[in-house]
Amino acid sequence: MKHNKLIALLLSAVMLLSLCACGSQPAETPTDPSTEPATEVPTQAPTEAPTEPQPDAELPINVMVLNGTTGFGMAKLISDKQNGQAALNYNISVETDASNVTAALINGSVDIAALPTNAASVVYNKTQGAVQALALNTLGVLYLVTGEGETVASLADLEGKTVYAPAQNPSFIFNALCQKAGVNVTVDNTYAQPADLRTAVIAGEVKLAVLPEPMVTIARAQNDKVAVALDLTAEWDAVYPAGSLVQGCVVVRRAFAEEHPVEIAKFLEEYEASIAYLTEDTASAAQMIVDAGIFAQAPVAQKAIPNCNLCFVAGEEMKAALGQFLEIMAGVAAPSVGGAVPAEDFYYIG
Repeated sequence: MKHNKLIALLLSAVMLLSLCACGSQPAETPTDPSTEPATEVPTQAPTEAPTEPQPDAELPINVMVLNGTTGFGMAKLISDKQNGQAALNYNISVETDASNVTAALINGSVDIAALPTNAASVVYNKTQGAVQALALNTLGVLYLVTGEGETVASLADLEGKTVYAPAQNPSFIFNALCQKAGVNVTVDNTYAQPADLRTAVIAGEVKLAVLPEPMVTIARAQNDKVAVALDLTAEWDAVYPAGSLVQGCVVVRRAFAEEHPVEIAKFLEEYEASIAYLTEDTASAAQMIVDAGIFAQAPVAQKAIPNCNLCFVAGEEMKAALGQFLEIMAGVAAPSVGGAVPAEDFYYIG
């Protein structure tokens, strides 16, 4: 028995020693992140935003405008060019005859031009699409004026009478209105240029005439018997889609537009600002119009500006309005638009 007890005590001692040995194992030391070698994270170079192409400030751009209303909107831009404030290198000339402008577009000596909308269509057709419309600059500016002894309250009052009108756009538009109203009127183009007709009205030689602004303002200032009988824009809107009487625009040679889209975008930006300036400061704008050679009398220009329906309409809105106008004109007198309505590529959308 004593022997067995001894064995039991020895086994117990061995077990105790084993437990102590297990309990004395060193505990794991927690890892200090600061002692760990840093893992390098690859850095990505910042992506640079693509730079937009800048217009060529040295590129010569030949621009031609007509004196009168269609040229008014270019006055501030001409002033900026003369004062070194224009962004582009414009060479701007002012013409008195639309045929000179169309000839320059056809022979390629001018890049951008302001002219009547129907003339733009004619050039497009003559050149097989070599020009495009960039923007509208003038809506309706025509008025029927009467001299002493004449009273007109509606187009119907003109039945059987002779009305004098400048050639081209004014005559075509007036004819369209008379046909729509079913009125038989003789349209006389003896005074083909608006200034010549204005002089005849002032002298009392013509008692019924279609005149554009600012010729109306001049005639009334110099002959108090001259009166505005009808606003032809209002007459137009009453029988055709409202806003579709568009008389002035600016066009570009297609080849130039295709080669210089950045410069065209900049021109349109500056041209829009130039037109906007006319209504912001009419007195200053009127003097600019005179200084540019677009018109001769600043006080008359200032007074006429609110009646000139100046505008800047580009893109799809321009396409819609001008397309409607040319469709109507083609239906009245196809030769007025060059024989056919221009195709879709006539409109520069940008």
